[in-house]
Amino acid sequence: MSAVVSSELYVQVQHFYARQMQALDNGRLEEHAHTFAEDGSFALTPGAEPAVGPQAILEQLRAFMKQFDGNPTQLRHHFNQVLLTPQDDGSVASTVYGLLVRTRPAEQPEIGASIVLHDVIDVTDGRIRLRSRSVGYDQLA
Repeated sequence: MSAVVSSELYVQVQHFYARQMQALDNGRLEEHAHTFAEDGSFALTPGAEPAVGPQAILEQLRAFMKQFDGNPTQLRHHFNQVLLTPQDDGSVASTVYGLLVRTRPAEQPEIGASIVLHDVIDVTDGRIRLRSRSVGYDQLA
């Protein structure tokens, strides 16, 4: 059996994900980008070169979100099945299942994507930041 993290850290990570995804879903892209470490990387698309550092991640997010300009779509990221595994270097590996739900006015919500996140989390002085994130899309498997 793998080593487990404390219940306190597990809850702290859950709160981190809630704050991070609510920032993204509510258009606070800069806040979302700064949840990554200064040298943190984000590979939004499988096989693409990851953006490195909050500023590059912010630019990547802005470019991605342009597709919704003028479109009243509300995006909501729903995460569950969070599995945290302590690493020898003190970081925490996180694997998370996620659904991206799109809602448009007067329409039924639709599942936009089913994803698996692979994060490496640093916790320093009680602050969580992402060292890396890669996103796998189930429909591309």
